[in-house]
Amino acid sequence: MAYIRKLKSGKWQVVVRKKGYAHITKSFLHKPTALKWGRDTESQMDKNIFEDYAGAAGTMLKEILIRYRDECTMKKKGFREELSKINLLIKHRIALNNLMRLKSHHIYKLKRELSETRKPNTVNKYIHIICHAWRVAKREWGVTLPPQNPCDQVIMERYNDARDRVLTKEEYSKLLDSCAVGNLPQLKDIVQVAYLTGARRGEILRLKRSNINFDRKTCTFYDTKNGEDRTIPVADDALTILNKYKFGKKIFNVSEYRLEKHFRRARAKAEITDFRFHDLRACFATNALLSGMSIAEVAAITGHKTWAQLKRYTRIKPEDLLDKVNNIVKLNVVS
Repeated sequence: MAYIRKLKSGKWQVVVRKKGYAHITKSFLHKPTALKWGRDTESQMDKNIFEDYAGAAGTMLKEILIRYRDECTMKKKGFREELSKINLLIKHRIALNNLMRLKSHHIYKLKRELSETRKPNTVNKYIHIICHAWRVAKREWGVTLPPQNPCDQVIMERYNDARDRVLTKEEYSKLLDSCAVGNLPQLKDIVQVAYLTGARRGEILRLKRSNINFDRKTCTFYDTKNGEDRTIPVADDALTILNKYKFGKKIFNVSEYRLEKHFRRARAKAEITDFRFHDLRACFATNALLSGMSIAEVAAITGHKTWAQLKRYTRIKPEDLLDKVNNIVKLNVVS
């Protein structure tokens, strides 16, 4: 039942009490508006369609972003990249909107601003963070939000981030020479291990001597990016490198930041452009397939679950297949 009373401030306060619902209180400037809201609210409660958006109206986007950062992002393996994006959003004026007033046009405005200095894929990641934080708040934290997520009405930027960069034999040799004369003694060995195993940077840096079976010539990467452990065969050249490091828990006691800094310097000294450390993983996948290994065999080593995933790291060029094409021609020549 709805009760209405006039406050000392001159406003009209409506209190709705209904069995099965928490007491709802709201104030209005005009009595007719208050009466109408009270009747509408009671009617929705009778039909079991009432949603109390008071929590959303009193909650800013900033608050759910902070909670999402602390409770969700910090548990992710690659939290650093997302953490920096959330911190930027928290400081942005869009974070001052309460959840009831946050609309798609706010998201579009943010998108236009970010697009001035960032690539389309990066801009999309900012929008996805807001979208997911909204869904987590609604699904897991019990915040009653409107049915329509404002991000769902925003068209994401189109982009093509496919890469086809692999090192030639000459470039690989030049890169190793540059790594050998840098200020990070382990750099050359780390690059070679990445090139010969297809392992991710984090997997290599977390690798312990106890994870390597030198007799069976295998090593195990624990708690990888997809959350699973992966045991791979290790080439003799890579095994020789790993066997050099006999002390300490980890094979390479180097931080990701330090590795990336010195890798960039070595890459610049070798005059190699448009190449990232992660592209060494693609070099392995490409070389493995060209060596005659099957897709399933390569995927077992790289840890990819599907051909679609592995395909992104397979950068076989037409000239790589020239000898095989000529072999086909030879087989079909009638003597």
